[in-house]
Amino acid sequence: MQLEDGWLTGVRRQPSPHCDERPPGETPSLLVVHNISLPPGQFGGPWIDALFNGTLDPQAHPFFAGIAHLRVSAHCLIRRDGEIVQYVPFNQRAWHAGISRYQGRERCNDFSIGIELEGTDTLAYTDAQYQQLARITRLLISFYPAIASHMTGHCDIAPERKTDPGPAFDWPRFRALVAGPSDKEKT
Repeated sequence: MQLEDGWLTGVRRQPSPHCDERPPGETPSLLVVHNISLPPGQFGGPWIDALFNGTLDPQAHPFFAGIAHLRVSAHCLIRRDGEIVQYVPFNQRAWHAGISRYQGRERCNDFSIGIELEGTDTLAYTDAQYQQLARITRLLISFYPAIASHMTGHCDIAPERKTDPGPAFDWPRFRALVAGPSDKEKT
């Protein structure tokens, strides 16, 4: 996996209209880990892609009526089986954090990368998801070194509104995988 013009190579792309340019001179310095499942607690299907692309049918499920109007996106989604879907290039601003604050800075979308894990706050994430998240994070750190010291959950930047990635996310495991040998060192 490599990075070309903000896009990961070798992953499925679903470009989202819900993004824009970062403020002048701003580069990513924060990684925000999220979770998502649509409908809540259900996995697979086209619904996350539809939400991030603004095409979610509000009639397809009762839950969708309340969210179909949202203009949201993330840079990437990692599905339960480890498939990576990229919606927004990393050099652009995805609309994932909402009203947020990190270490005194507001508007986290301006300076962060948002990665969604297909899951819930309370269901364990898969080995494939941890491996892929660590792989992407190591690659991002090679382009945006500040991220190495700034990785957090959506719950930490918007604590009154959000709970993800939740207690099921194993931060020590993730950080150990990021710090471990890279893909090149393993071969």
